[in-house]
Amino acid sequence: MKKILIIDDDQSIREFFKDELEEDGYAVALAATGQEGLEQLDADPAGFHLVMLDIKMPGMGGLEVLSRIKELRRDLPVILVSAYDTYKMDFSSWAAEDYIIKSSDIRELKEKIRRYIS
Repeated sequence: MKKILIIDDDQSIREFFKDELEEDGYAVALAATGQEGLEQLDADPAGFHLVMLDIKMPGMGGLEVLSRIKELRRDLPVILVSAYDTYKMDFSSWAAEDYIIKSSDIRELKEKIRRYIS
């Protein structure tokens, strides 16, 4: 079973994505902060197949988390999932495999996930 880590400070978003992805057969772990997400990755570096990462979070922002993830596991696919499209032009976001705008219609997100970990 493929395991996805969702790092997002919004609990309702985390739970929505978790429910949707578990229905598709994925194992899902949740982290409310960038630091918590990095700790989970550090505890089980080979256990995750993909990370979904919010950008705007209090404390350590998503772009810093992305940089640290790529230092730990360059091969781990990361999809940035943000309510803001302005970060697409930020050079540091280009290290991610993809960038999705948050929406209640997650068909595009599910398609991207399948592309990276099927």
